[in-house]
Amino acid sequence: MSKTVSTSSTPSLPLWQLLSGCADVVAAVRQGQSMTDALADRKAAERPGVQALSFAVMRRLGTAQALRTRLVPKAPQPWVDALLLSALSLACGTEYNAHTLVDQAVEAAKRRAKPASGLVNAVLRRFLREEAALMAELEDDPVAHFNHPAWWIKRLQKDWPEHWQAILMANQEQPPMTLRANLRHGSTAAYRARLIEAGLLPDDAPVLADAPDQPQPIVLPHGVPVQRLPGFDQGDVSVQDAAAQIAAPLLVYAGGQKLPAGARVLDACAAPGGKTAHLLELADLDVTALDADPERLLRVSETLQRQDLQARTVAADASQPARWWDGKPFDAILLDAPCSASGIVRRHPDVRWLRRDTDIAALARTQDAILQALWPLLKPGGHLLYCTCSVFKMEGQDRIDAFLQRTTDAQALPAPGHLLPVVEYLDPTGQDRGDGFFYALLTKAPLGS
Repeated sequence: MSKTVSTSSTPSLPLWQLLSGCADVVAAVRQGQSMTDALADRKAAERPGVQALSFAVMRRLGTAQALRTRLVPKAPQPWVDALLLSALSLACGTEYNAHTLVDQAVEAAKRRAKPASGLVNAVLRRFLREEAALMAELEDDPVAHFNHPAWWIKRLQKDWPEHWQAILMANQEQPPMTLRANLRHGSTAAYRARLIEAGLLPDDAPVLADAPDQPQPIVLPHGVPVQRLPGFDQGDVSVQDAAAQIAAPLLVYAGGQKLPAGARVLDACAAPGGKTAHLLELADLDVTALDADPERLLRVSETLQRQDLQARTVAADASQPARWWDGKPFDAILLDAPCSASGIVRRHPDVRWLRRDTDIAALARTQDAILQALWPLLKPGGHLLYCTCSVFKMEGQDRIDAFLQRTTDAQALPAPGHLLPVVEYLDPTGQDRGDGFFYALLTKAPLGS
């Protein structure tokens, strides 16, 4: 009888079926497709189970690839290879009984690629027999040990010689579910009380001061479907990482004074809209939400609609303002620049396998181009907040240092700089401080200064 797996939102499904779907996702990622897009193609009933397996596999893909190379030096056809990698990844963990896993992987092969089922059976049973010796062979392989590409590891070693191992280990952890209460609908303390009443937050959870000029993340001990969050459909709360919650208050209260009502604000590269909404929750602003991807821009509109907030949405390239700017300067600009996403690997474990070393320099050029193009749109005395969800210095401090060297009317103000997702960066309450991020706050010199 096939082993079945169930979740709170799906009926029991055979493990072979989930493994088959997981192999589809793994094969898609190895061909350059994001895991998010690959999972979107799955049937709703199997998506939660396939997602859970796929996340686990992505976090151990380096180990699995090294094992598969030793067990089968010549890679089989892509889907069979992806099935083997999935089974080997899961066999290295504790999710399933190893023999059950082998049986179900063979069953998946029989249903999708029957001629290869014998190979799958032989490879996986050999792994079970020789597991200790095979794993011992991987001890000196950094890719297999840390489950990140070699170039990624080397870049972290260079950028963060004291923290690189901690960053790699943090990337393997499951991130918390972090919330942001909508201050237009009530205080963070009041929403925290609603969560306690709903049984979603313990009574002794850390209490944060209600200070709108500071991020106020609420970290849940366990993730839940958003429909279980009190008032989610009414816009009372949003899901947003703690590090990302820094952006809006840092810009709205830049220089120690709150942006006045009606201030013109540009949110460049705005999708999916969490920071856009946060800006509008904090102040009555005239916000233009810009993004180059029309489909992703729809998510901004959906986010704003759920929270009954208004912003002008524009589908355009931020680096080419002549095509979309109306000529009126902005009081403030939020530039959440396109980046490697190296700071959010624990939420998107496929990112490390999708990126290439050459991508970082290319992204840095894009970041420079957008920053250079937007600076003239900022009024004298205004503020620009540059941020990336990256831990690589080439996408953070290096970009700002280069910009300041060539821009005489730009001055850096106090800002968090690089934030790392490691234990040394926990906040005073002991809560998870959030993903890896970089923040730089710039001000433009007043005319005549």
